[in-house]
Amino acid sequence: MTVAIVQFGGSNCDRDAERALSHLDIDAELVWHEDGLPEDATGIVLPGGFSYGDYLRAGAIAANSPVMAEIREAAESGTPVLGVCNGAQIGSESRLTPGAFTTNASARFQCEHVHVRVENADTPWTANYDEGEVVELPIAHGEGRFEVTDDHLAELKADDRVLFRYCDEDGEVTPEANPNGSKENVAGVLGESENVAVLMPHPERISLPDVGGTDGQGILRGFES
Repeated sequence: MTVAIVQFGGSNCDRDAERALSHLDIDAELVWHEDGLPEDATGIVLPGGFSYGDYLRAGAIAANSPVMAEIREAAESGTPVLGVCNGAQIGSESRLTPGAFTTNASARFQCEHVHVRVENADTPWTANYDEGEVVELPIAHGEGRFEVTDDHLAELKADDRVLFRYCDEDGEVTPEANPNGSKENVAGVLGESENVAVLMPHPERISLPDVGGTDGQGILRGFES
């Protein structure tokens, strides 16, 4: 098992992801996007950061990198793909997942710990949690507000493709618990199949016992499924 962590110009959470995965005994390899995916890649991470300075829109330029055609093909064949923060923006811009991530309702960069509620525990990314469980994760983004049409959101809910919602520490989904104005507090969603997931919070930043906690480990263990 080797998880390819795809680096773009401006990625800055790539080494965090590598260290967090290695701590879980999951082999991980940093891969420069121009080099393409390694043949032995059994998983893919699109890490956080500010690919290409977020010009045009966050994730828009990276989404048009040639490696994304390889990633889409791998995803369609069942390879696990996880997009985190800027990786979530790249995932949505490349249509790996529905919706879009746009400027926070506050129009400010939000960097803080938040709580999210597990909405569907029957996926590789959430199998280590219980449905309704509250998980603490850090966020760090200026364009994290999830937007999607009402019809597409209804489809996501009907298909159980909403993974996480922002909530308070008691699991209540409220406007006050929504750090960026995401539609219906959505923090993470699945693609057309459960092997592809994107989320704005950073599980890799809360997966090392000596650095802030371990609540994010369960998400990264999706690569073990």
